[in-house]
Amino acid sequence: MTDFDEKAPTWDANPIRVERARAVAQGIRASVAITPGMTALEYGCGTGLLSFALRPYLAHITLADSSNGMLAVLDEKIVSGGIQNMTSLKADFITDPLPEARFQLIYSLMVLHHVPDTDKILGIFYDLLDSPGYLCVADLDKEDGSFHHDGFTGHHGFDRNELAEQARRAGFRKVEFITVFNTPRDRDPGTEPTYYPVFLMTAEK
Repeated sequence: MTDFDEKAPTWDANPIRVERARAVAQGIRASVAITPGMTALEYGCGTGLLSFALRPYLAHITLADSSNGMLAVLDEKIVSGGIQNMTSLKADFITDPLPEARFQLIYSLMVLHHVPDTDKILGIFYDLLDSPGYLCVADLDKEDGSFHHDGFTGHHGFDRNELAEQARRAGFRKVEFITVFNTPRDRDPGTEPTYYPVFLMTAEK
């Protein structure tokens, strides 16, 4: 997690990340019937950009991440804002014990492509949800590997049909997709950026 630890102090300074989080939050609110009493979990929360956009509409949010640097920035934002309905949690659900709490809403943003075992994490999300409960995953459509730098070992985005089938195997129903954002990447000075679509997958337990 060294790379994310190093990036954490300036993470929120990137306007594209802020805009993307707001767009995903809007997509979640448009796709899921959020009620004020809902408890939520954000997995791979980083500095909490997405959760801060959703915070006014939820009773409580648990924000989980395995990066100490990201969580330090998040905790500072929570304290400085006097926020009462957000709690951070240092955890990697693939290797660490799962929280005892169950949630009505679980969401993630640009996290799934970093998780090697997609089937396993979807099953974990299913187990952590109340019934009824909602899963919202925002991530990259399948791409040619150019989104990340050389040496990236995660998924190069996802085929929507294949991911939907994985979600259904985990037990989810009513799996649906919308496009919520197009992330620009500048590759060479003086050239037009390449845009990578970001989908929002919603599913119900």
